[in-house]
Amino acid sequence: MANPTATFETSMGNFTVEVFLDQMPITARNFLDLAKGGFYDGLHFHRVIDGFMLQFGCPYSRDPKSPRCGTGGPPHGNIADEFLPNAKISNQRGTLSMANTGRPNSGGSQFFVNTVDNARLDWFSPGNSRHPVFGRVTQGMDVVDRIGKTPTDDGDRPVTPVQVRHIAVTE
Repeated sequence: MANPTATFETSMGNFTVEVFLDQMPITARNFLDLAKGGFYDGLHFHRVIDGFMLQFGCPYSRDPKSPRCGTGGPPHGNIADEFLPNAKISNQRGTLSMANTGRPNSGGSQFFVNTVDNARLDWFSPGNSRHPVFGRVTQGMDVVDRIGKTPTDDGDRPVTPVQVRHIAVTE
């Protein structure tokens, strides 16, 4: 059985990801449930760092100018960290990875898309950053790259907001 896909319909074009439900069931199901329930519709990328990643999924980013962007999570609260020995998937270019505060079990709705290889963020690498990968862009990496090059302010927030209008899930 194939993994689910999710197509991000953004104000800068569309991209599609494979969601690794087979390898990361808790993190992937959390994302899929939020997407299918419309949680992400209308939110904006609230943090974009050229040559690093795009961050998304804060409910406060519905207003892209909100000072609370980047601080919110899902209505059901955080999920357990998913560090599985048989799912050592690296934070490579084009992968989706769970964002967190650095504290255990602090992931929820926010995630990031790696625009370069970021192995230092792997949960199984030495260091304090521990971010499990739960998907990979399969189509539209050019759109991800365009979003990654959008001009930002001093807080890494896009000057011209980039909205995700809808995420369509196919299971």
